[in-house]
Amino acid sequence: MTTPTRHLPSFDLAGRTVIVTGAGRGLGQGIALGLVEAGATIVAVSRTPAELAETVAAAPRTVHALAWDVTELGSLDGLVARAADAAGPIHGVVHAAGAQHRERADAFTPEDWRRVTATQLDAPFFLSTALHRAQVAAGVAGSHVFIGSLTSLIGLPNMAAYGAAKSGVLGVVRSLSVEWAAGGTRVNAIAPGYFLTRQTEGLLADPVAKARVDGRIPMGRLGTARDLAGVAAFLLSDAAAYITGQVIPVDGGWLAA
Repeated sequence: MTTPTRHLPSFDLAGRTVIVTGAGRGLGQGIALGLVEAGATIVAVSRTPAELAETVAAAPRTVHALAWDVTELGSLDGLVARAADAAGPIHGVVHAAGAQHRERADAFTPEDWRRVTATQLDAPFFLSTALHRAQVAAGVAGSHVFIGSLTSLIGLPNMAAYGAAKSGVLGVVRSLSVEWAAGGTRVNAIAPGYFLTRQTEGLLADPVAKARVDGRIPMGRLGTARDLAGVAAFLLSDAAAYITGQVIPVDGGWLAA
């Protein structure tokens, strides 16, 4: 009997193993848990073991926890090897680890700048390149999902280091997507708008700032981790098999307005 042709690619992530950095809390944790629900095997990475334990406890299936500082750039081949030892060949990565520093540009110190860019730009680049080497060796065509920002595309005040790093993320995505496309590996980015996280809670605790942000979002609400997890699952799945080098804003209409 002839198997009928499928006209809709699968969104199912069963059989896929994905590293999620920053998975101990906030959006990274929400993305990791959403990908578990989509069928993926997750290697959750965070510097903080106690936070990873919370992610593992919240997951409906086994999550492999790996306490690691992704800003230790020379160790990232080791991270990939440990992840593969725990969970098998790695098919994808979501770079959700983050750092923020809100300050006037002329008050930034070199230390402030390096802390933000090390987490938001350097670590994702070097982790993806380490993972790609392992994927090539294992014959795996992967999907790498970077996290950009509104500041990847527009300027916002008091966020110079963050904006520089997130703009750089899009340059990395375009470069890697072109370099790796012939081998079947895809590289894309998600650009979140305003979400309530530890990075934004101080800003959004100010009623005036909160009202300004809410009034700028056509959909009238902040984003949730669920909003990001669905897009990440799509980009990691066969449904996005012909998409690479792109950025998908998840911002409730902010950029459109």
